Amino acid sequence: MKYVDGFVLAVPADKKDEYRRHAAEAAPLFKEFGATRMVECWGDDVPNGKVTDFRRAVDAKDDETVVFSWIEYPSKEARDAANEKIMTDPRMQTMGEMMPFDGKRMIFGGFDTIVDERGSGTPGYTDGFVVPVPSEKKEDYQALAQRMAGKFKEYGAIRVLEAWGDDVPNGEVTDYWRAVQAQDGEEVVYSYIQWPDKATRDAGWARMMAEGPEQNTPMPFDGKRMFWGGFRPILDTAAE
Repeated sequence: MKYVDGFVLAVPADKKDEYRRHAAEAAPLFKEFGATRMVECWGDDVPNGKVTDFRRAVDAKDDETVVFSWIEYPSKEARDAANEKIMTDPRMQTMGEMMPFDGKRMIFGGFDTIVDERGSGTPGYTDGFVVPVPSEKKEDYQALAQRMAGKFKEYGAIRVLEAWGDDVPNGEVTDYWRAVQAQDGEEVVYSYIQWPDKATRDAGWARMMAEGPEQNTPMPFDGKRMFWGGFRPILDTAAE
């Protein structure tokens, strides 16, 4: 089963090009270690929330932009092997010392894919989501996510992926648990929808809201603590 390492971080807006270069230099190393894809997306339409949001998740400053990124592996075993190499490879250690952002406020974790629906086309815009879901409602959430994925594909989405928290550590400053104000018995879900462009994304969401396909179905999670945003890709190794 495909495994995803998901990241959210805050980067100074004036260091966008520096961050892109940093990510581009790291990408070949992750591929060497076993990753199949690395994607970096720059915040574009990231709203403030009443309870939770992407900016609060990483304690973003006024002059910072939220980045939503992920690395895909063919399995958890491949990811674990890659992490061992990352921790000992001097090239990665050198890059870690040159990060153009505050690594202490980056949140990250490993997630098992539970939904992965694909259409056709080249991704040009991404919706990212982080959701707290009760462990006992995993099957309900997966069934709902599968139905919604079909709708999003119908509305023009290229890919819909939902991944269930598996290796989500507690952090000293920030982490996924605090980001969604997770309660006892809940897990964190990391998900994204890729669209060909922002216009298709906006039109797709307009249709979804107008048709309300799940309006009579109880949500198996607390929607007030879910947060989301729109991001523009700045690096995607699948497109190289």
